[in-house]
Amino acid sequence: EAALRRSLLLIELLKEEIAKHQNAVSLCLNTYEIDEALRADKVAIVLALEGCSQIGEDISLLRTFYQLGVRMASFTHLGRTLLADGSAEDKAGSRLPHSGTAALAEMERLGILFDVSHLSLNGVEHALELATKPLIASHSSARALCDHHRNLGDEHLKAIADTGGVICVNFLPAFIDADKPTLERVVDHIEHIVGVAGIDHVGLGPDFIADWAKAVYPNVPMKILGIDLKDGIDGLAGTEDLPNVTSALEARGMAAKDIRKVLGENVLRLFEEVLV
Repeated sequence: EAALRRSLLLIELLKEEIAKHQNAVSLCLNTYEIDEALRADKVAIVLALEGCSQIGEDISLLRTFYQLGVRMASFTHLGRTLLADGSAEDKAGSRLPHSGTAALAEMERLGILFDVSHLSLNGVEHALELATKPLIASHSSARALCDHHRNLGDEHLKAIADTGGVICVNFLPAFIDADKPTLERVVDHIEHIVGVAGIDHVGLGPDFIADWAKAVYPNVPMKILGIDLKDGIDGLAGTEDLPNVTSALEARGMAAKDIRKVLGENVLRLFEEVLV
């Protein structure tokens, strides 16, 4: 119940902020509004739920959040909710419960993009069996390069691509390399996913949260299951450093049209297919 209240308050806060800065940002409910925002040189905001604790087993609340503007959702955040187990619960071996399968079907009906990032291994496989629309991994990297439970194996990268979906590479050091996380290793993950899933199915999901963690909890260690939320990669501290990714991809010889796909065109195409 606290999660539901908190979510509603956060959505209201977001809408208040957008109203204050309407010349710079827009809350977008469909691809037409995204295109309009980009043409006006605004930041296009697509509202998502990371974890669905606020839903519980009340699937009808997905309709409520859709009406409030939510267009993407993941069922869990590392741990367990009533809709699914997170990746930190892989040892439980759980597939989606009845509530989770019903929620996935309702999201597809409404036009809410299903996000498999944070979902358990068996949960990802179950979602892939059930999905009739493209899926997204909004911030996950390649397990073949960094064996972390938050990353996806090659079989899942390929299967998400087969749905028409997109895998967006996470920049958190723990998911990039256990020993030497660098910008070059981030590009290694991008290139690996391109090789497995194809150039039309790769995006960026940086997970830039270090600045937030330092600002909100300046004197408190911020670690979740060994993941240091205040840690970052040199040259990839925040959105201002994203041009470094472009430069690194250019240095690897990636064509300009393919770089544009990675930087956002693939995700825009996915939105066009799912958001109605």
